[in-house]
Amino acid sequence: MNDPDFFPPRAALSLDEVAAVAGVAPPAGRAATIRAVAPLDEAGPSDLAYMDNPRYLAALEGTRAGICVVGSRFAARVPDGSIGLVVPDPHRVYADILSRLHPNALRPTSVFGGRGIAPGAIVHPSARLEPDVTIDPGAIVGPDVEIGAGSVVSAGAVIGPGVRIGRHCAIGPGASVLHALLGNRVIVHPGVRIGQDGFGFALGRRHAKVPQVGRVIVQDDVEIGANSTIDRGATRDTVIGEGTKIDNLVQIAHNVSIGRHCVIVAQTGISGSATLEDYVVLGGQVGVVGHLVIGEGSQIAASSNVASDVPPGSRWGGTPAKPMREWFREITAVKGLASRRYPAKDEPDDDP
Repeated sequence: MNDPDFFPPRAALSLDEVAAVAGVAPPAGRAATIRAVAPLDEAGPSDLAYMDNPRYLAALEGTRAGICVVGSRFAARVPDGSIGLVVPDPHRVYADILSRLHPNALRPTSVFGGRGIAPGAIVHPSARLEPDVTIDPGAIVGPDVEIGAGSVVSAGAVIGPGVRIGRHCAIGPGASVLHALLGNRVIVHPGVRIGQDGFGFALGRRHAKVPQVGRVIVQDDVEIGANSTIDRGATRDTVIGEGTKIDNLVQIAHNVSIGRHCVIVAQTGISGSATLEDYVVLGGQVGVVGHLVIGEGSQIAASSNVASDVPPGSRWGGTPAKPMREWFREITAVKGLASRRYPAKDEPDDDP
């Protein structure tokens, strides 16, 4: 069996080109050609690596990378055989170089490798597709759908009636988009569910289903990770703001409003009618109670449970979540109590 390269580099980059992307002057009298990127400990003379974490200092000192992008505090540790480029944000420069080498990895493409409407795709006659739209085999595009130029609907995806999808979007294999409006450059990874019923019932001895008649609005440059779910609104729209990035296996309930450029990490659950203002970050497995507000720029630590409003610019953690300093103080106090020699009921008392 051969060893396929799923993302071959588009072209090599010279030292001058790499330096231009990094926004720095190339070192005088040095030359290099970069054909790939690699970790510090695996990189060779035609590879670029980066370093911004002190735990990898030994790997930096032993690297054979042709070019190494580093912060100023690590510049002196770059070995002589490697060309060090000192930049304020090595990770961002690394991402920019990676994008130049592998532009085909920036967003999903047709899994069938085709263009246009493939055999086996089902597109309703009333759907309106701009030029250069790709529909893979097995995809279904319903009536009155509109899809913008350069967008891709992968195999097995379902686009429901009346849905609007902007330009240069990617809808992954097996995803479903219903009762929704998507902006431009939206990425929907495999298995995502957008626009299904919100969880609404009038509770009683026989629970009565409350019809969910809102929509999902996904603004420009949003990315939604695999198998995440975004419920449509009950009476108002569920909204995902511009530039927000959602990881895999995230649940967003009906009427939730998420601001611009938020980051929501895997296995997070956001209950109905909660509001996240702009630039909020939720760590993995965070739970957010419904009808509360997390203020602009706030960060919530992983595995926390947010049960009350969070002021803007806060850093909270714990269950229930609270300001970070208060949470650490409680952890320290509990640890101190646990370290005392009070035996548990099932432990022998060793004290004389």
